[in-house]
Order: sequence, then C-alpha cells, then structure tokens
Amino acid sequence: MERKIRVLVGKPGLDGHDRGARVIAAALRDAGMEVIYTGLRASVPAIAAAAVQEDVDVIGLSILSGAHEGICRRLMTELKQRKAEIPVVVGGIIPAVDHDALRAVGVGAVFGPESSLAAVVARWRRRRRRREFLPPAWITPPSA
Repeated sequence: MERKIRVLVGKPGLDGHDRGARVIAAALRDAGMEVIYTGLRASVPAIAAAAVQEDVDVIGLSILSGAHEGICRRLMTELKQRKAEIPVVVGGIIPAVDHDALRAVGVGAVFGPESSLAAVVARWRRRRRRREFLPPAWITPPSA
C-alpha cells in the first residue's frame, strides 16, 4: 500500500483569517491525504520545524496579509538551514504580478481564491512523491 501524501498546512504571521486554510485542509483530508494544520499565527521557524518533524511531502501556506514574499523567503531559509527539501505551495490573496517573485524564491505553486478545490486536489494527487513538487516549478493558471 502506498503511503498517503502528507501535507502541512501553515497559517503564518498575524493574520487571523483561517477559513481558506481550513477549507483546503478539509478538502485534502477528504481526498485521502494526511493533513497537519499548524493553526493560526504560526511562526515561520515553527512551520519549518513541524514540517521536518512530521516528515511531510509538501508545505501549503495560507497567506492573506500581503507579506507572502517575505514569509516564503524566510521559510525557504529555515528549510535550507534544516537541510530539508520540502516543496512549498502558497494559497491566498496573491497578486498575479507576484507569482514570478515567489517562483524565484522556490515556491512550487500559487493557488488563489479562483482555484477550485477539485483543481487543487487533482494537482496535488498527480504529484505522489516529494520530488515531483520540486523544480521545474509550476504555477497554477488563474483558470485552474
């Protein structure tokens, strides 16, 4: 039996709106994935530590604050310091003009409010192994 995809859903920073993170976590869980949710206001070092400790296949961040580039840059640094090659995807309110900057820091995918739950689950299911989330980076087009 193949191991379930293990996902850590993180809600970094001071933003207190976690409805999207909870909806995604539930959709991934309903699709048969193991989901670890950090809860609100998780620090970037705590997210990185939990991801390593839980041996997750991917980290999904929910960011609505506008601080997505800085948070992702710090998370990539934290993962590198831990010698962890864990792909990161981001969801939330991320302007399209910022997608390339996120890709440049190592984010594998960006999902916005226009991304259907079915499309998100399907995209994650197609990548069964951790390395399949790593480069070449893929960005979800707005219509997916």
